Amino acid sequence: MSTPTGPSALAPFRIRNYRFQWPSDLLTSWAFEIETLVLGWYILVETGSVLLLTILASLQYVGTLIAPVLGMVGDRMGHRDLLVLLRLTYTVLASTIMVLALTGNLAPLKVMVIVTIMGLIRSSDLGLRSALLADIMPAELLVGAISLSRTTQDSARIAGALTGAGLFATFGIGKVYMVIACLYVVAAILMSCLTRPAKSAEHRAFESHSGSRLLRDLKEGLVYFWNGPAMLAALCVAFLANLTAFPLTNGLLPYIARDIFHTDQTGLGYLSASFALGSLIGSITLSLISGLRIARLLIGATLAWYTLLLVFVEIRTIPVAMACLVLAGIAQSMSMISAAVILMRTASAHLRGRVMGVRMMVIYGLPIGLLAAGSLIDVIGFSATGSLYAAAGFIAMLAISIRWREDLWPAHAPANAR
Repeated sequence: MSTPTGPSALAPFRIRNYRFQWPSDLLTSWAFEIETLVLGWYILVETGSVLLLTILASLQYVGTLIAPVLGMVGDRMGHRDLLVLLRLTYTVLASTIMVLALTGNLAPLKVMVIVTIMGLIRSSDLGLRSALLADIMPAELLVGAISLSRTTQDSARIAGALTGAGLFATFGIGKVYMVIACLYVVAAILMSCLTRPAKSAEHRAFESHSGSRLLRDLKEGLVYFWNGPAMLAALCVAFLANLTAFPLTNGLLPYIARDIFHTDQTGLGYLSASFALGSLIGSITLSLISGLRIARLLIGATLAWYTLLLVFVEIRTIPVAMACLVLAGIAQSMSMISAAVILMRTASAHLRGRVMGVRMMVIYGLPIGLLAAGSLIDVIGFSATGSLYAAAGFIAMLAISIRWREDLWPAHAPANAR
């Protein structure tokens, strides 16, 4: 008799709904990445303002605070139906930019308005994907499905960055948006092919009074975080990363490519893809290694990330910068995955949803960091700003490690359980 084995890495694809959700999510992520690079480059070329570039990047996150509300709407109408509606909305907004560009009527102000509308709903997409996965996947396949989805998001960042840069350089923004609109509409069609998951009795009971519980649940999540030292430390690390680390490899990358490395859209794509490649390597590496002390990894990976950013801001050759970004991407992936594992491992099962809802709110550190960086670069320059961000992040991470050392460093600490 053969020894039973665990499910294979491709086991989630045995589920019909997953075979439609996976490519729908992949195409949506692909379109997101192309849009981010193309619009960032457009604003920088048209206005020459790094401040407007950071404002544009910040507008993509304006919907983070209303994400719990959209999550409640998804609970009521169904996560699958809400995702179809969101992706059709993305199609309409992308088609609007396409028409404006092809008719010669596109302007930075119009782009800002459309991106603001997109930012109100786009922040909720990732959370709704995870909720839908929990709806459609059997319990024994859920971890594999989430891991596979995360890996494909990293690969989409690579492909989207390289494809978007190449299309923009060759065909211009109007024709690029023809591709983006097609990606969104195909993603919506694939999502609509999912069978609506059946609602449990608990789900139906929740629908009847969820509106009145929204603020109470959010407050309960905040209190739960405050009383859980390991979770609070992980949340502080996530906020710190969004405030001081991600701005240097996110919204500022078009400025870095053009004004620091003096390259074009293709060079921007290579830089963005390098960071995404490192993130993919980090995700795969962690999926293959067991028995890690996760809290210790969180400390080490985050400190390594800031050290690499200190190096990156002083580099002036693209090949070396790409290598540095790959290493930074690896450290970033290990840091953020470690934080997520700590949150999910230490949170009670019935509170995980609101815990992750609170976690999403710290993304607001990113637009704050971007806006501050845009102003600082105009005053003291990029190198000084980047060094200030990386050094401040490194020192703050050391402070977090010391403040919660008894919860993060000892091998016997719950956050370090193997």
